[in-house]
Amino acid sequence: MIGITPPFFLLGPTLGPTELILILVIVIIFFGVGRLPEVFGGLGRGIREFRKAAKDEGEEDDSETTDAASAVESAEPAVSSETNPPEKV
Repeated sequence: MIGITPPFFLLGPTLGPTELILILVIVIIFFGVGRLPEVFGGLGRGIREFRKAAKDEGEEDDSETTDAASAVESAEPAVSSETNPPEKV
């Protein structure tokens, strides 16, 4: 099939249960059982802060777009008789 790219997960091997268990064993050896809650708690806080920042950034972009659109709609044309005198026929 020309021009069709398969999804990312079909391009290479994925993590299976064996790989996940191996990663967990390495993490336990490296950090120790006692520090696991602290390590994963910090990871969870980091992910939450990242999501919150991404959400806030998206809302900020939406509000800027909405503010600009409402400013354009509410702007009245500034036509004055002093700047544009009537033409004499």
